Amino acid sequence: MNKIWKLAFLLPLLFGCGGGNSSESTSEEIPYIETLDWNALAPSETLEGGKLRLTDMVGRKVEVTPGSYERVLCIGAGALRLYSYVGDIDKICAVEDIDNLALTERPKMFDGVARPYMVAYGEDLKGLPSCGIGGPQNQRIEKEKILACNPDLIISEYEDAEKSDDLQATAGVPVLTLDYGSGSSLNASVYGSLVMLGKALGTEAKAKSLVTYCNDSVKAIFETTKGVTKKKAYVAGLGNWGTANAYSTSPNYEAFIYAHVDNVVKNRPTGGVQTIDPELFLSLASEMDIMVFDAASVKNIKGQGLDFSSCAAFKNGQVYLQMAYNAYYTNVETSLINCWFVAKAVYPERFQNLEISAKADEVYQKFLGKTLYSSVLEYPFSYGGYKQITNPAEFFA
Repeated sequence: MNKIWKLAFLLPLLFGCGGGNSSESTSEEIPYIETLDWNALAPSETLEGGKLRLTDMVGRKVEVTPGSYERVLCIGAGALRLYSYVGDIDKICAVEDIDNLALTERPKMFDGVARPYMVAYGEDLKGLPSCGIGGPQNQRIEKEKILACNPDLIISEYEDAEKSDDLQATAGVPVLTLDYGSGSSLNASVYGSLVMLGKALGTEAKAKSLVTYCNDSVKAIFETTKGVTKKKAYVAGLGNWGTANAYSTSPNYEAFIYAHVDNVVKNRPTGGVQTIDPELFLSLASEMDIMVFDAASVKNIKGQGLDFSSCAAFKNGQVYLQMAYNAYYTNVETSLINCWFVAKAVYPERFQNLEISAKADEVYQKFLGKTLYSSVLEYPFSYGGYKQITNPAEFFA
């Protein structure tokens, strides 16, 4: 029921505005929202005494007092990340073990990957009480730990209305449920989650500004690449709750959609991150004029002796590296930077004035209030950052 509610409510925001306005095709859907309807993204009703009744991302009605919360607690994959985009990190009263760098015993599978919210605020979270273990293998609500932290607001990414209702009744404080959505990283569910948080935290203007920035960025990439002679490309190594390799890809990769790139696996029967057969990869290799490797896969490709010699991109020197964006759910800002990077890599003539390190710091500043790119480069699984891989054989050796 929750998923049905979200689909019925949010899909018109993304797809009701598509088609009919493209010079390329009368049936082309536009990947941004033409007019942002804030109350459709994050419905709310004004109550007496300055309170709001919010509708969270699983359709629950939750009463909040905007800007009154001093002890906020985030649970579930990516909840703290979305909070960090619009909230005050000093009001976090507890943290999942996966995000507490002071602990020696905790999930560490993402430590080598730059998660920008942790790059920005990891030191601030050290030593806070535990509200659960967290991590991909520990996705459960640990009530006793949560109650012991005495929060006055709980933000959850466990997309289950019954569990959220139960936790709210037990804790006696509002529980707001988020949703990252599906398909693209920059979608109505993420936007709605951010605006809902902004309304609860008293940072609504900040949340709306961030959503507008994201939506305008997608529009800018899409409009700048209109009318191009489409180039064929393949994205390799997308991570999604598992091991990524050269065959981990997506037929509806958002960076390709935004920049009018012809995805060589676009005709797969299902969308989303998936692993294709090596035989299919080889059959498409001659069409891969450009290859973009996600940094999530590099450690699993290095030293494996994979033969990419039949890939057109390896022959013509069009192999690129983007940053890993899926690590304990989606690093939304990294995904956006990747979109800018891919657009310039494929169509450099359309983005002559775009310098990726400057764009990255602009995005980090907007999301997290800090310029972080130099720090991101220090992480081992960044492999030196965004770049054209000029010597793939040496890079993957």
